Amino acid sequence: MSPTKTTYKSRLLTGAKILTGVGVIAGYWAAMGVMTLFAKSAQDLPSVQTFWETSRPPSVQIIDRHGKHLVIKGAVDAAPVKLSELPGYVSVAVVATEDKRYRHHPGLDPIGLTRAMYKNWRAGGVVEGGSTLPQQLAKNVFLTREKTIKRKCQEMLLALWIERSFSKEEILEKYLSRVYFGGGNWGLQAASEYYFRKPAAELTMAEAAMLTGILKAPGRYNPVLDSEASRGRTQTVLGLMRDQGYMDQTRLNRETHSPVTVYKPVDRSSAHYFADWVWPEVERQIGTPTTDIVVRTTLDKNMQDMAQWSAQKNLDPDRNATEVAIVSIAGDGGIRAMVGGSSYNGSEFNRAVDAQRQPGSAFKPFVYLAAFNAGLDPWDTRIDEPIKIGDWEPRNFKKDFKGEMTIEAALALSINTIAVAISEEVGRDRVIETAAAHGLKDLEPLRSLPLGAQTTTPLKLTAAYLPFANWGDRVEPYGIISISTADGTPLYYSERPERERVVSSAGLRHINRVLKTTVEHGTGRRARIAGRDVAGKTGTTNNYRDAWFVGYVPDLVTGVWVGADDNSAMSRVTGGSIPAQIWQDMMGDIVKAMPAKRLPVSERPIRADVDDIMNVLLDSAASALP
Repeated sequence: MSPTKTTYKSRLLTGAKILTGVGVIAGYWAAMGVMTLFAKSAQDLPSVQTFWETSRPPSVQIIDRHGKHLVIKGAVDAAPVKLSELPGYVSVAVVATEDKRYRHHPGLDPIGLTRAMYKNWRAGGVVEGGSTLPQQLAKNVFLTREKTIKRKCQEMLLALWIERSFSKEEILEKYLSRVYFGGGNWGLQAASEYYFRKPAAELTMAEAAMLTGILKAPGRYNPVLDSEASRGRTQTVLGLMRDQGYMDQTRLNRETHSPVTVYKPVDRSSAHYFADWVWPEVERQIGTPTTDIVVRTTLDKNMQDMAQWSAQKNLDPDRNATEVAIVSIAGDGGIRAMVGGSSYNGSEFNRAVDAQRQPGSAFKPFVYLAAFNAGLDPWDTRIDEPIKIGDWEPRNFKKDFKGEMTIEAALALSINTIAVAISEEVGRDRVIETAAAHGLKDLEPLRSLPLGAQTTTPLKLTAAYLPFANWGDRVEPYGIISISTADGTPLYYSERPERERVVSSAGLRHINRVLKTTVEHGTGRRARIAGRDVAGKTGTTNNYRDAWFVGYVPDLVTGVWVGADDNSAMSRVTGGSIPAQIWQDMMGDIVKAMPAKRLPVSERPIRADVDDIMNVLLDSAASALP
């Protein structure tokens, strides 16, 4: 052998030894680095005690003043499931789709992890996760959503702990009870009830496959949001079940065509409008909840149900009476009922709180109260005749004139000319001052002020009537009684709002008198309740765009608005028609459970001239007036 060849082989051997040494050293340090990384990750592992705790977002239960359930905001968390109570294909679908080697690996799947790393490298991004069921469970129960190497190491360590601590069946049960299925539903039981309205024990194979398909991307494969994507994903899951040997092609074909009925979410009750209204107050008092809480409110579920029922019964789309707002307020200021629209599912816009609408003649009580405060009484007379202020000439609803009548009759029949004349007589500023004392602020001294041309909300207008039912006292409306954790630890207790006297005794008796007459003989006759003192006022705006009735009994006022969101005209819907009927249908049974108190009213003097004038009122066909 020549020296040259010997030298070459020697160098080659030396190079190989060096490379081997470098590889060993590099491998050693790489292994040390991985071990160090895992060791450091292990130091910050969360407590395994949280394995038994809730890992979903906080749930907020909103209850009425008697403790009856109203609304759950946040996550819906159902009871845990037991594999022994589920059809076998439920776990097969999950394992075949999410972790096909689940029965054989120790918590980590090297094959799946290697395949995922290779696919992600080829794709230049994350296209496959490679996480086992124990890893997914660790992620859901213990860890945040951050994507870091440290969090991945912690996920692996926790997956190994889960495998060592629990049986395969227990892990599956925990997984199915904790994983997210979209639509705010955590756990298989909640998802089954939400999508199919049945317990998980009654799931068909196709339904189980559909729920399993959601797990990959709850937003994308939610069958309520995208039925086509969900069906495609369901077929994929069924195909994987066949590939795993659970069924043959014949069974797959049958299951592929098996009908699955997915229910739309149940039309959430109108109490959701109220829940949305009180929520900012919850956050103001306790901040953003970090644990499950219970909010006890002033709402009365029975009254809320009656309000919703009466609205649904009386709305008339054929007359373009498509939307509604209802507010009931008790004497202490507590909101007893709030309906913000015809359907919360259809629109979450709360018309009771946020809709700015013209009150029309429902504003007139504040004009007449200002007059009573100025010294007039219900039996003073005025003449219903043409009136002109500058170039403006207001007209009555029926475009006629009835001549001399009492103030009581003028309000009961909702005569526009006399309301405008009295506003000019006592002064618009006095009317504005009176309305402001009742919470109707920022009004302008326009000529049309007494006819309710300036907008307000149903909540504000109803609250403005509250002093009439509340012995002259104004109280700020409120909705929360207390807030506590789910285990009963107090977090907040509200103080009752202060009462402020805004109506004099004489003024209260006069206004109650004329508004009681409005219901008994005037435009609000549909709201009458036999044997009870009911007072109130109707309101109808130009071209029938808004229709109102705000009525009250002692200690409780309820306001009703009906209209269309686009401010289009209704077909001859007045405040004395649909709104008054909604009020009567709602309040008729409610008042039966209340003490039969009497409203303080002034007594009409025995005078022949007054009696003659009142005959005008009693003989009028007032049922269709505004």
